[in-house]
Amino acid sequence: MTNPIADPGHGHSPAAWTGVIIMLLGFTLGTLFFCLEMPSLVWASVVLIPVGALIGWILSKAGWGAKGPKYQPKAH
Repeated sequence: MTNPIADPGHGHSPAAWTGVIIMLLGFTLGTLFFCLEMPSLVWASVVLIPVGALIGWILSKAGWGAKGPKYQPKAH
């Protein structure tokens, strides 16, 4: 029996990976700087989170998203 819902791509694309890695870096550095009591660097790290989302969106619109022409899905 096949699933009638089409596979949305699940974010396995260069655009998704790039955005998530940048946002993860923001969270990780923010946590580290919070523990080290460096508030200015905590806020600088917070800025990385929307920047990562924006870069992922830009790359997706540039064709590197799951449905983009530049993305070649790999067999599982």
